[in-house]
Amino acid sequence: MNAEDYRILILRDLAGLALQLKAYPDESMLWQKTPGIGNAPGNIALHIAGNLQTYIGTELGQTGYVRDRDAEFARRDVPLATLLVELEAASSAVDDTLRQIDAARMPEAFPVKFGQVQPTTQRFLAHLCTHLAYHLGQVDYHRRITTGDGALEAIQSLAPLGD
Repeated sequence: MNAEDYRILILRDLAGLALQLKAYPDESMLWQKTPGIGNAPGNIALHIAGNLQTYIGTELGQTGYVRDRDAEFARRDVPLATLLVELEAASSAVDDTLRQIDAARMPEAFPVKFGQVQPTTQRFLAHLCTHLAYHLGQVDYHRRITTGDGALEAIQSLAPLGD
């Protein structure tokens, strides 16, 4: 896959995450923990936004974003509007950065080493896609469990794979 493929998939799933958050009938539900799901949807949204702004925005795009990972999991009762602003900032970082990534850069080492592993940029972008999809699924199940609403409208909007 090339950077454009990753850009499309990540932006699609960020839009899906925003739709999932908006589908909760009460904002306070974004902060409810459910047995078996370790984090509240609000914290997952903050985590995803921080993760993508760090690894795509700062590491690949040199945006200067500074992450506070502990706060992503510690903050509570952040308004939905603020969560959506954070997701939009992540979308902008992904969009702007991945539009600029040259194909020759994909097999190069990603700028960050993880333990003893320094993945290629392509492999780490694949990791970021699957990481986002995992958390999107957590939010979807949390929403269904806590609201009793099994509707798929938020996910059905994700069918397109292009701009």
